[in-house]
Amino acid sequence: MGTEPPLLLVLDLTGTFIFGLNGALTAVRVARLDIVGVVTLGMITALGGGVLRDVLIGSIPPATFRDWRYFPLAAAGGLIAFALSRRLDRLETPITLLDAIGLSVFAVIGANKAVTAGLGIGPAILLGVVTGVGGGTIRDTLIRQIPTVLRSELYAIPAFVAAAITVATMRLGIYGLPAALGAAAVCFGIRMAGVRYGLNAPTPPGNDEPGSPVSGSPQPPSGV
Repeated sequence: MGTEPPLLLVLDLTGTFIFGLNGALTAVRVARLDIVGVVTLGMITALGGGVLRDVLIGSIPPATFRDWRYFPLAAAGGLIAFALSRRLDRLETPITLLDAIGLSVFAVIGANKAVTAGLGIGPAILLGVVTGVGGGTIRDTLIRQIPTVLRSELYAIPAFVAAAITVATMRLGIYGLPAALGAAAVCFGIRMAGVRYGLNAPTPPGNDEPGSPVSGSPQPPSGV
């Protein structure tokens, strides 16, 4: 990750903090875990996708273990969520915005790293998506939830689009900071449209509430 342009690195670190915050809020509001569980779940949400990607492409140890900044940022997000969980309710919209930025940047960086590692088009796009949504999927599995990415507003789809744009521009030899920011902006726009208008991926015919979780399941905070 450290080879990315400075702006993307800053956004990547910001996304790590926000994902840690959102993951910890899920632990506080839904699973009602103690401080250890809250911080752990926050860190898993923030770092899980990148670790999965690096393990799959053979980049060992993963980047998050080689750059000391990621762990403190993820842990700080968890601690803040634990200490200020009630007050953070009023900040849900800004957190959702920053979460969308994190998703966008993670998808771009993940796809870039996969292509750099020599992967083909399909696997590179897939790993871009995994980088963006992997941590949240692990988090939901640990607290016995249907992963939010499978039932919430558009989330995996914008990550897929950003990863595809990244891979395409790299294959065409025109990838750079403008292309990376453009791909991230497209992802951000699709994600926020999903949040704003309650858009969801198509569901099987006959569902009463498309995209809704299984009846009786507690729902984690929007935007994770």
